[in-house]
Amino acid sequence: MTDRIVFVLKGYPRLSETFIAQEIAALEKRGVPIDIVSLRRPTDLERHPVHDEIKAPVRYLPEYLYQEPLRVFNAWLALRRTPRYRRARSTWWRNFKRGPFRNRLRHFGQALVLANELEENVYHLHAHFLHIPSSVTRYAAILAGLPWSCSAHARDIWTTPDWEKAEKLGEMEWLVTCTEVGRAHLAALAPEERRVELVYHGLDLDRFAAPERPATRKDGSNAADPLTILSVGRAVSKKGYDVLLCALQRLPRSLYWRFEHIGGGAELSSLKEQADKLGIGDKITWHGPNAQRAVLEACRNADIFVLASRIAEDGDRDGLPNVLLEAQSQGLPCISTRVSAIPELIINDETGLLVPQENPEALADALARMITDPLLRRRLGQAGLKRVRETFSHEGGANRIAAKFGNGAEHTPSLMESA
Repeated sequence: MTDRIVFVLKGYPRLSETFIAQEIAALEKRGVPIDIVSLRRPTDLERHPVHDEIKAPVRYLPEYLYQEPLRVFNAWLALRRTPRYRRARSTWWRNFKRGPFRNRLRHFGQALVLANELEENVYHLHAHFLHIPSSVTRYAAILAGLPWSCSAHARDIWTTPDWEKAEKLGEMEWLVTCTEVGRAHLAALAPEERRVELVYHGLDLDRFAAPERPATRKDGSNAADPLTILSVGRAVSKKGYDVLLCALQRLPRSLYWRFEHIGGGAELSSLKEQADKLGIGDKITWHGPNAQRAVLEACRNADIFVLASRIAEDGDRDGLPNVLLEAQSQGLPCISTRVSAIPELIINDETGLLVPQENPEALADALARMITDPLLRRRLGQAGLKRVRETFSHEGGANRIAAKFGNGAEHTPSLMESA
């Protein structure tokens, strides 16, 4: 029986987490045997093609404990008298007293079910995201006596308390994260810096073949041929769509453009209301969430890509948004903000344009500059394409993560196993 790794995900499959599905597919191609455990059932109506390529079986834990009380009770009954249970309960209790109480109770119940239902051939647990999935994984790893690791991304890094991150980093085998700014922050909290490693998500360039993008002379002066400005992202605070709408409203009336948005999100209806109040609602198409194929087609048909990322009031922020990589892979010139790891991808005035966050005036100036200058769009689009293809292929990162997992029965014994 092949030894296996369990990936613990917050939800699966999800349209907004293409990078996770891409990683799993790449690891499977490299012979890494994976099972998926999801804390939530899917809510998206569509799937990306990569989800259909993944062979890993998927199991869903109780999203809320009251929904499957017998499953939770049976897990507790099976594990409650073990020494590992007492250690896991003690760890959980310390965290529980720091709150939020209801959520931490659910995490422990999910961990009980996960640990109780693990197959005997599972040798490693891996969480995607350092907040909720890693809490469930941490308790389950203690209960099962298994090593664990984590991939950290964006919100999970910046909204998890430092004490909790430090505790988890002290117990896990290793962590990878997709930005240098995130790596530096977490490495400072880890018992040893080498426990935290930078691994960019990158793109599977076989899925994002560069199109022949013809040069255009469009400069925003022709009402019959407006430029298309595209953005892809969830309608949530950290994406800065309210700022972007204000920037669009500031564009000179002499410029002709259309704005297209792809993505769902809690703030979508309020953004539509804002656009109408600003008098630009008739220039905007809200597509809602789309699968990757539609996003790719939209990038190929657009003239400019923009993402007005910001640091939200609760500290949430983007890491390195994959949509910027995807847009640049299509030779689409990008405008974004100097937030988090975006400057690790976009070099201002070389491979795109960067402006300060929360600054609609600067964003409007950058948009107007790019709208009116077709040669600039061409230069930045081609330079961005070149940088993505040379620096941000996912192949190298997938190889490094696969090496960390080892190869089934030949995996390297962990600190926990050898203790």
